[in-house]
Amino acid sequence: MNEFLFLAPPLVAGLLIGAFFFGGLWWTVIRGVSSQRPARWFVGSMVLRMNITLVGFYFVGGENWERWLLCLLGFVLARLVVKWLTRSPVEHHNSGPPETSYAP
Repeated sequence: MNEFLFLAPPLVAGLLIGAFFFGGLWWTVIRGVSSQRPARWFVGSMVLRMNITLVGFYFVGGENWERWLLCLLGFVLARLVVKWLTRSPVEHHNSGPPETSYAP
């Protein structure tokens, strides 16, 4: 039980860092595509997200490789969650394959 209390916080921290990183990426793409100056959005967002992520990993992991690994696992899990939450609506499943226009 003591080990769980030691290893659970890095996993949660990795989830939060990953949610910030990938959620921020999704938000940047939405804003950047419709912007007059998309390069500013993408570069500024990348610099901010990378700095916060690296500092977060540094403080969470410290000198313990297990904490680094759990933080990374939480980060990857957050990617999957953000990808699932931001997916596009699913097309109708009953629609058949697209029709082709072959010449007779």
